[in-house]
Amino acid sequence: MTASSHPRSGFRLADLTWVDAANLLGDGLPVVIPIGAASRAHGPHLPLGTDRLVAEVVAERLLATLPVLVAPCIAQGFQPAFMDYPGSQHLEAATFQALVTEVIEGYLRHGSERILLLNNGIATEAPLKLVAQDILHRHGVRIATADLPRLGLLGLGSSTASADDLDERDTSLLLAIQPALVRLDRLQEMAADAEDDEDDLPPEDSDEPRLLSLRRPLRFTPEERAGGVLNRSGTTGDATTATAEKGEALLAAMVDEIVADLRLLWTDL
Repeated sequence: MTASSHPRSGFRLADLTWVDAANLLGDGLPVVIPIGAASRAHGPHLPLGTDRLVAEVVAERLLATLPVLVAPCIAQGFQPAFMDYPGSQHLEAATFQALVTEVIEGYLRHGSERILLLNNGIATEAPLKLVAQDILHRHGVRIATADLPRLGLLGLGSSTASADDLDERDTSLLLAIQPALVRLDRLQEMAADAEDDEDDLPPEDSDEPRLLSLRRPLRFTPEERAGGVLNRSGTTGDATTATAEKGEALLAAMVDEIVADLRLLWTDL
């Protein structure tokens, strides 16, 4: 089994023996590490594992297109904003950074110096930047990162990532890849409650979250509490505008962008 005999497709590392993994790592196949929370609230209509499901589907599509090795998903992350919603899990930033660093260093130890982090999270972006910088400082290896929420945005008719469209994005993606897990009946409930939800937002003269130039950390909460931004449903945006067609367009655009960049970065792909 060699990279040259499979020029257009890759492998899941978990499906290989260590001998096969050694050969393919020795051939220089890049390692793709999906990162997506397996347990984080996305409103009352989406599964807690939405981030993981999307990251793994994007990884599978990359694997079908390029000779890469897809690693098991890192399914825990730095997700402090949604911890008030039951079932959500979160690692402190230092713990998350240590976890990702040790996973990367394992692949470095086995000879891989071409690694892509496939990050499906907003809060995880900053810790992963620190991880990549630390790996460069200590090992001299430049890690590539694809932040999925910022890719494929033309599929939603947008050119910038915004909290206002995240729920449309995530719901569209789930409708495309796992429609049975989307509670469509609750989309109608959310639409009916939209007018009431306006009362849950800070007033217009509040500096949270309508700041234009400054940034402060957010913690959403389904019940009023100190330091929390009241958000009864745990959604961020209008999920009622989501469609499976938008989700498929997003997936295709995300994969196309990543493939194009990887071929620029590693020209032998």
